Amino acid sequence: MKHVQEYRSKLVSAEQAVKAVQSGNWVDYNFGQAQPVVLDKALAARKVDLHNVKVRGGLMFRPLTIVEEDPSREHFCYSSWHLSGYERQLSDRGLCNYIPMIYRNMPLFYRKSLEVDVAMFSVAPMDENGFFNFSLVNSASKAITERAKIVILEVNENLPVIAHGKENAIHISDVDYVVEGDNPELPVINPAQSSETDNAIARLILGEISDGATIQLGIGALPNAVGTMIAESDLKNLGMHTEMLVDAYMVMDRVGKLTNTAKKIDKGYGVFSFCAGSKSLYDWVRDNDTLASVPIDYSNAPHIMAQNDNLVTINNCIEVDLFGQVTSETSGSRQISGTGGQLDFLTGGYLSHGGKSFICFSSTFTDKRSGQLRSRILTGLPEYSVVTNPRTQAHYLVTEWGIADLAGRSTWERAERIINIAHPKFRDKLIQGAERLGIWRKTNKKL
Repeated sequence: MKHVQEYRSKLVSAEQAVKAVQSGNWVDYNFGQAQPVVLDKALAARKVDLHNVKVRGGLMFRPLTIVEEDPSREHFCYSSWHLSGYERQLSDRGLCNYIPMIYRNMPLFYRKSLEVDVAMFSVAPMDENGFFNFSLVNSASKAITERAKIVILEVNENLPVIAHGKENAIHISDVDYVVEGDNPELPVINPAQSSETDNAIARLILGEISDGATIQLGIGALPNAVGTMIAESDLKNLGMHTEMLVDAYMVMDRVGKLTNTAKKIDKGYGVFSFCAGSKSLYDWVRDNDTLASVPIDYSNAPHIMAQNDNLVTINNCIEVDLFGQVTSETSGSRQISGTGGQLDFLTGGYLSHGGKSFICFSSTFTDKRSGQLRSRILTGLPEYSVVTNPRTQAHYLVTEWGIADLAGRSTWERAERIINIAHPKFRDKLIQGAERLGIWRKTNKKL
């Protein structure tokens, strides 16, 4: 009863809650499905009273009213930890800045470096013990609330409770205001349709996975193709340790592949930090006793994930150069997404006993402007491209033409192996590029 009374004493309208925001404040919207909805609209309605309010968020799936109604950015300045498709459009319009980070550092950034005047984001309803579950987003939720001077929670009854985990809830005593929102349906991100090229790459990776492996899947059609193919394979007794919980894990679980019993840590639990996918996935997650929600500095810590033997990490990228440098977030100077946890899992997978870290990509793409076929493997990355994975951490690169193991290889060995998985149409030109760079030997194979 005490918790209920405290809840009622802190229950206010969205319009009342956002009066806590002052000009010049730092406001935090958290990440992904924690995005506030009614609070965002109420804050935007105050724009004439506010100037230079800096707002952080990340992977926002709904339109942001504070951005759409303030195209001059005079009142609100929005920045993102990781661009969703919507935020990419905002970035292209000059309405969103990217915040560079390696994902595992996100809680540390809040605890050591960042200022948060007001935190406002969505959570599941309060339980009988006075706790609000962080639901589908646990990346840095606890760290944000610890840092914030004022905490405002927007309750959404559609957010499922994750039964197990670490730092996955906040108590009513640590909350300043509660707003009961409109309980909007959660944004659905249905699995991307895989191409025949994706399936060819997935088949190559499938041959590298053994029974009892722990699997990490990134976002996109390629990792989803691998997950679907795993579900249809003879593999068994698999585990889950990932930053993002996607539909492919549900598919694996439903056919009995995902048991989590061979894991060395968190045995019996599929570990994740945030979740985005289909409505079926959200229904599967709700009160699922086999899942554990953890902060990103746990799920993405290489020394933690590597305690699981045979950890296989699968992510995709945009372009690769002949040195083995990988960009997974920019096209030249254009920000496409973000670093995310790719480098975290690239490192942790290789540290794992028997583990492997795969960076996958189609060897070519069709340029939308010219209609011409382009190679994703280049002599050098385009000007202003951001290196997501340095050449020193490049291990396995995979295209539909094969797998290139770069670990411990010299520059001329790398050039040969990378060109070997390029589309045949571009190999001669890439060899010429390697010769110009001085990383092609006369004894190299003429591919």
